[in-house]
Amino acid sequence: MILYRAAWVLPVSAPPIRNGGVLVRDGRIVAVSAAFDDRHVPVDRERAGSLVGSESDGRIEAVDLGDVAILPGLVNAHTHLELSWMRGQIPPSDSMPTWAARLMALRREQGNDPPAPIADAIRESRAAGTALVGDVTNTLEAYDLLSDSRLHGHIFYELLGFNPPSPEQAVATAQSRLGQLTPRPEWRRSIVPHAPFSVSPALFRAIAHAAGDRAVSVHLGESPEEMQFLRDGTGAWRELLGRIGAWTDQWQAPGCDPVEYLDQLGLVNGRLLAVHGTQLEQTGLARLAAARATLVACPRSNRWTGAGTPPVGRFYESGVRVAIGTDSLASVQDLNVFAELGEMRELAPHVPAARLLESATLWGAQALGFADEFGTIEPGKRAELIAVRIPRAIEDVEEYLVSGLQPDAITWLETN
Repeated sequence: MILYRAAWVLPVSAPPIRNGGVLVRDGRIVAVSAAFDDRHVPVDRERAGSLVGSESDGRIEAVDLGDVAILPGLVNAHTHLELSWMRGQIPPSDSMPTWAARLMALRREQGNDPPAPIADAIRESRAAGTALVGDVTNTLEAYDLLSDSRLHGHIFYELLGFNPPSPEQAVATAQSRLGQLTPRPEWRRSIVPHAPFSVSPALFRAIAHAAGDRAVSVHLGESPEEMQFLRDGTGAWRELLGRIGAWTDQWQAPGCDPVEYLDQLGLVNGRLLAVHGTQLEQTGLARLAAARATLVACPRSNRWTGAGTPPVGRFYESGVRVAIGTDSLASVQDLNVFAELGEMRELAPHVPAARLLESATLWGAQALGFADEFGTIEPGKRAELIAVRIPRAIEDVEEYLVSGLQPDAITWLETN
């Protein structure tokens, strides 16, 4: 067993522990405590469990890490790794449909998603302290690379189709493609819709029917143009659908907010990840909260794409579970969840830092279906732990951790 001692331990499920320690064995957490005796064994043996003294014969290697905070690995609940080759190629915009049109044109021109940038992005994510990802894919190009990495997470195989000839066949084809992938216990998989302006009601319903108990991710309430489109069927998304030949006169604007629309289609429940929510009002947020859905905030990307500035404070006030995503390298400079935390702190200065940290760990793990293994430092969970360098004079460690840290302050702990 290894005992890591540090200036701070942040279990997330409990308040920060000053001068605490985490005891690990074979990649699992055995105990977390502030009370350790001279033999480096937790004084509270009940908390340490039967491994201490009985199965392990009491031999423990103690490692003093000094001025660091030990945290569970972070969760990036929404990204698109296959788009990593687009880093820096699409400039910021003040209109999301304009930005999206540029992305589609660039993707058509490229013709494929090259693997090397995906591999670099996976390494970058890990170096920034990420343990779990929710990766949204149209091509499944990242699957093998992710499977060979140290990351865990959920693959969201995303379908688009505003006028598909057979929604049921589209879902069946996607299910067949997922079935051909090599199963990996570290990775869960589901078929998901892209957004209200790119998926027909029939395709939404077919996906909802096939979802079962799997998590479903949807871009929702992202831009002002989406709100206009759902309200009356006009605006920039309508025009873009016409230009690319995807529009159908059979579609009728629902005349309601995005959450109500998705609820009518059978997708608002505790397995939903509603991504972005930049334009959602209180009624929509309350509906998500009542359904125990998760809202995934990606504020840096929202500004880049022209979607708007998310009302992060309102998210937390509504009671909805909030997770954090970076989105893709097509719309952010990096995949650093700590940088996203810094942005959220600026947008919501009155939200307690502890709640922001829960969003980057616990709620992301729960939304992706991994809460029994990741997201907190508790006995029995995976010891996917990071040590973050902390100035000695810091008193409010949680506030420091949401200030926008860079990867050079982060080290992964060896726990096997």
